[in-house]
Amino acid sequence: MIERAIAASTHGRYLIELPSTPAPAPLLVGFHGYAEGAEAQLDRLRAIPGADRWRIVAIQGLNRFYQRRTNEVIAGWMTRQDRELAIADNLAYVAAVVEAVQREWPGSPRVVFAGFSQGVAMAFRAAVAAPAVDGVIAVGGDVPPEIAAAALAGIPAALVCCGARDEWYAPATFESDVKRLRDAGVRVDPLPFEGGHEWSAAVAEAAETFLRGRRE
Repeated sequence: MIERAIAASTHGRYLIELPSTPAPAPLLVGFHGYAEGAEAQLDRLRAIPGADRWRIVAIQGLNRFYQRRTNEVIAGWMTRQDRELAIADNLAYVAAVVEAVQREWPGSPRVVFAGFSQGVAMAFRAAVAAPAVDGVIAVGGDVPPEIAAAALAGIPAALVCCGARDEWYAPATFESDVKRLRDAGVRVDPLPFEGGHEWSAAVAEAAETFLRGRRE
C-alpha cells in the first residue's frame, strides 16, 4: 500500500460578536474545545466582563462531525493522523479569518487569542504564527510541545488557567507550562482555581483583568 497526501480547499466557519460601540476595537479570537462548536467559545468570551469593548471572533475547527446523542454539529481541531499537515492547514485558516475580519473592520491592530481545552494548542500556535500578538488566554490545555522557546518569546503575556480537579490538564502540566513560558520570556499570569475541566467564573474574572491590561 502506498499512502499520499494532497491539498484540498474547504470552507471554515467563524462567528463575530460586534463591540458595543462603533469605534475601532481590538480583536479577541477564540478557539473551542474538542467536540464543541464556535458558539461554545463565543459564549465563554461574551461572559468576560468588559468583553463588549472587543470584537470577538470565535473560529470553528475544520474537522466537523455529529454529536451522537443530539445530532448537533460539533468539531475538533485535529487528530494524530497527518498531524503536521493539519497544523499547517489550521494556521492558514486562522490567518485567513483574522485577515478577513481586519479587512472588514480596519483599525484594530491589537489581537489576543483565547483557547479552551484542545483550543489552547491552537491559541498558542496562532499566536506564534501571527505577525503581531498582544497575549494569549489558555484554559484547561497545554502549550504544544513543538513550539520552540524562541517562538514563544514573541508572546508578550499569557493568562494560563488550570482547575484543581481537571482530569485532562493536570496541575503538574500546568506548572511545567508556566515555567516553560517564563523561561522563554513570556510574562505569565498563572491561575490555579477550584474546579475541574471548565471555564469558570474565576477564569472570566481573571480574563477581564488580563484583557484590560492588553488594551492599555
